[in-house]
Amino acid sequence: MSPLLQVSGVAKAYGGNRVLESIDFEIRPGEIVGVIGPNGSGKSTLLNAISGFTPVDSGQILLQGTPLQSATPHDIVSHGLARTFQLPAMPEKMTVMEVLLAASTAEHGFWSSLLGTRANRDAERLGRERAEQLLDELLLRNVRDNAAAALSGGQKKLLSVACALMGKPRLLMLDEPTAGVHPNLRRDMVQTLQRLNEQGLSLMIVEHDMHFIRDLCHRCIVLDRGHIVATCTPAELSSNESVLEAYLGRGAQQPKVAIA
Repeated sequence: MSPLLQVSGVAKAYGGNRVLESIDFEIRPGEIVGVIGPNGSGKSTLLNAISGFTPVDSGQILLQGTPLQSATPHDIVSHGLARTFQLPAMPEKMTVMEVLLAASTAEHGFWSSLLGTRANRDAERLGRERAEQLLDELLLRNVRDNAAAALSGGQKKLLSVACALMGKPRLLMLDEPTAGVHPNLRRDMVQTLQRLNEQGLSLMIVEHDMHFIRDLCHRCIVLDRGHIVATCTPAELSSNESVLEAYLGRGAQQPKVAIA
């Protein structure tokens, strides 16, 4: 099976600080891959590079064979790769439903939505249907008409996922989706993402919550000081010497409390 995402030789530096160095990995269709590592290991820079928010110095990023390394974030979304952000900001004067419909308008084009052609009316209808479906799938039905900015932190993260899904991406990248999320909502988020994965969505997740990684991911990529130091299953994290060294330092012994 051909990889969905292929990252080869990607490097990024800020002055003399080499944040990413010779990054190589693949994500296959249907995979849920966690990207973990200590603070400063390059996780956020990698996510920004793949999604077009940070230009790379060298290397290649392919989504089903299409080069992304010189594409804009908007173009990357149109190719089927969407992402969320760690701290999603929501409009002060828009409801949850209006935010979702705005995401649909962004997908189909603002000016075309004003032209009133039959094709655009059909696109608007499909956008509304998609928004209603996602309200149910992301457990947001009961806050449909609430102000988006008044949602809890966890609900804002669910809404940001729903917005990213409006364009039906093939790969969704999540940036620390559980940070600040209530444990009950975290459990719901795991179940929701599992359902979406069963429907064919591939996921790449940057996360510090090892329990979330263990419950959801098929495979983990571990970064340390800009390098990939391990690729393994969540169950193998606590016994992998490179992972222990990344988190605990050289000469570390296996901890009594497992990493994953």
